Amino acid sequence: MAITLLCKDPASPNNNSPTLYYDDETDTFLLQSWIVQDKSRLEGLNVPDHETVVEFPKRLFEVLPGRDEALAMKPLAQK
Repeated sequence: MAITLLCKDPASPNNNSPTLYYDDETDTFLLQSWIVQDKSRLEGLNVPDHETVVEFPKRLFEVLPGRDEALAMKPLAQK
């Protein structure tokens, strides 16, 4: 299994978050980002108990992989 760092928010004060990773074992993406501190902001969302919501700034879209690049990533079984 390899978790690959794909991009980080270039404007993050400590250059740690938000960060996007790719997990080649599960063929999924992991997003490290900020916990929503004000829980009232989540009241209108229907989030199952086994899921969570994080927030990230729209500037992250400047460094996220494009559609074609993301779809070209291969799971471990296909490498």
